Amino acid sequence: MTDTADQSPFVVSFDWLKKSLGQPGLKIVDASWYLPAQNRDGAAEYAASRIPGAVFFNQDKIVDPASDLPHTIAGEADFARAAGGLGLAETDTIVVYDGPGMFTAPRVWWLLRLFGAANAYVLDGGFDDWKAQGLPVETGDPATPSPSRFNATLNSPAITTFERMKSIVESRASQIADARGPGRFTGVEPEPRPGMRSGHMPGARNVPFATLSEGGRLKPLKDLRLALQAAGLDLDKPVVTTCGSGVTAAVITLALQSIGHRDNTLYDGSWSEWGGRDDTPIVTGEA
Repeated sequence: MTDTADQSPFVVSFDWLKKSLGQPGLKIVDASWYLPAQNRDGAAEYAASRIPGAVFFNQDKIVDPASDLPHTIAGEADFARAAGGLGLAETDTIVVYDGPGMFTAPRVWWLLRLFGAANAYVLDGGFDDWKAQGLPVETGDPATPSPSRFNATLNSPAITTFERMKSIVESRASQIADARGPGRFTGVEPEPRPGMRSGHMPGARNVPFATLSEGGRLKPLKDLRLALQAAGLDLDKPVVTTCGSGVTAAVITLALQSIGHRDNTLYDGSWSEWGGRDDTPIVTGEA
């Protein structure tokens, strides 16, 4: 699905998608989501314009309804119902995109694969650039998708729970890669969610998600490897990825999977859970 041997096998290019639009079995998903400070509304932008045929995956709503944390992974039945309602089947070729590129699309790529969609990919470059290049855009009210059957099978071992995260922090059984920016990681900048402590988990390494892409496109494999190693990760050892609420952690997961690293998991609760409690150890300053 990639143009060169040094590109991730999990991304597709603008050229590939443009040529493939309308092909049977191809589904396109807009996974745009933004923090309040970004002053953008993913759902409203999708309603105004989108890649032709795209459906909108609402990352605030396709979650575990019983959790008070943001973006907690839904159960099999809930995910299957939501994905099927969007017209997705686990056998489809699914291309996920977001506005700026390599921001929130990797989270939905990861979720789809987590629940059994083996042919899920991320669009290399965001919809902002897609529009800027004059590529096909659909406007007006989006069509209601024809429901499909999504047979969801959750790959539970790919998820790190709070109890497992506590054990990892204590035992250092896995490396911790934190996708938040340096200011939030060190505790210099406040968290965007009120009432949350600042800093990072003891032993964590800072891998700001933005360092893994350029212009909304995932960096070549050799550069991904260098960036991950420069952050202090040993790529021969296990890694658990984390961030604010489990969204941009998936950018690190995508980078790891792209270079062939398979012993990695994603901490579902991320900092919203860890930093929102008063019984978890927190470090400020550099790792």
